[in-house]
Amino acid sequence: MTFYSIYERLKTIDFEAFFASTTTAQVQRVLEKEVLEETDFLLLLSPAAEPLLEEMARKAQRLTVQHFGRVILLYTPLYVADYCVNHCVYCSFSVIHPFERQKLTMAQIEQEAIKLRETGIQHVLILTGESPQHTPVSYLIQCVEVLKNYFPSISIEVQPLETNEYKQLVDSGVDGLVVYQEVYNEETYKSLHLKGPKRLYLYRLDTAERACQAGMRQVNIGALLGLDDWRKEAFFSGMHAHYLQHNYFGTDICLSLPRIRPNLGCFNPHSEVQDKHLVQILLATRLFLPRVGISLSTRERAELRDQLIPLGVTRMSSGSSTTVGGYASSNDTAHSQFQTSDERSTQEVYHQIIAQGYQPIFKDWGSPLDVTLRHERK
Repeated sequence: MTFYSIYERLKTIDFEAFFASTTTAQVQRVLEKEVLEETDFLLLLSPAAEPLLEEMARKAQRLTVQHFGRVILLYTPLYVADYCVNHCVYCSFSVIHPFERQKLTMAQIEQEAIKLRETGIQHVLILTGESPQHTPVSYLIQCVEVLKNYFPSISIEVQPLETNEYKQLVDSGVDGLVVYQEVYNEETYKSLHLKGPKRLYLYRLDTAERACQAGMRQVNIGALLGLDDWRKEAFFSGMHAHYLQHNYFGTDICLSLPRIRPNLGCFNPHSEVQDKHLVQILLATRLFLPRVGISLSTRERAELRDQLIPLGVTRMSSGSSTTVGGYASSNDTAHSQFQTSDERSTQEVYHQIIAQGYQPIFKDWGSPLDVTLRHERK
C-alpha cells in the first residue's frame, strides 16, 4: 500500500458538507484530546476552529517545546542550475520561459560554498530545475563532493529519482530530501503541469517514500498553498506526513508550508491563503503531528515569520537567494524561481530568533563529516 490508496479514500470526503456542519464545541473537544485522529485534524482546519486560534496556539507552543525545545534550525538554499523540462504554469523555471539557463561549475559551487559558510550556515539545500539531462545524479554527486567540505548537512530539492539513485546520493553524503507534491488534488495537478515528466502525478507522490526506502535521514514534503483549496491541501499534506511517519520510523519527516509567490509567468493563485489561514494550518498541523518538523521559508515576510516562531515552527531558511549563483556573484541575467519576502541576512534572522526567546542553531545532529571538517580547518 502506498499513500495514493489513502488519498483515494480521503478525496471522497464531502469536505463542504463536513465544514458546514462543524461547530466550535466540536473543536473544543478536540483540543482536550492528547492523541488526534484524521477527523480531529479536519476539524482543526475547519471554519469552526477560527474563534479558537489563541487556544490552539497555546497548546501548539506547549507541544513544540515538549518535543523540540525552544530551538530553530537555520538553513540556506543553494541554486546550482535552472534548466527544466517541465511546463508548470506557476513556476519561473518553466521550460516555456525564454531566458538564458545556467548551471554552475564545481569551481563556482565552491565559491558559493565559501560565501555561504561565512554566514555560519551548516545546513545547505541544493536546488535545481528538473532536467535529468543537465543535472543528472552524477552532477549532483559532484556537487555534494564539493559542498561536504564546507557543510556537515546537505539536502537536495531536485527532480524525482529512483530509489537506487537516492541511495547513491545518500552514500555520497546527502542526508535530506525536499519534495513538494505542489498540489494534492489530482485533477488540479493535471491542469497545472502541462508538459514534461512532472505530469506523472503518481510518480511524484511516491517520491518521498522512495527516498525513505533509500535511507534518507530526513524527508520534507508539502503542498504549494494557493494552487487549490487550502483547507483540503493542508489536510492531504498532513495526512501524507502522518503516513510517512508511521511507516518509516527511522526517517525524520518534516512539512513545509510554502505559499505561492510572484513568478515569471504571472500566475494568479486559485485559492487565497491569508495570513490567518497560514496560522491555522500551522497550528492544526502541529496539534495533529506533534513530532513533525515544520519549515518556514523566506517566501514569508520578516514580521510574519517572527510572529510564527512560537507557534510550531522548527526550521527556517535565512539569507536566501532563489537565483543560480546568487551568493558569490551578481549575474543580472539570472532569473529567480520566485520572489522572496524576508530579505534579512542570516545574522539578522539569528538575532531576531534570540529576541523571541528561542535559540537559533546551525547544526542539529552529529555526522562523520564533522570530524573531516574539523580536521581540514586545523
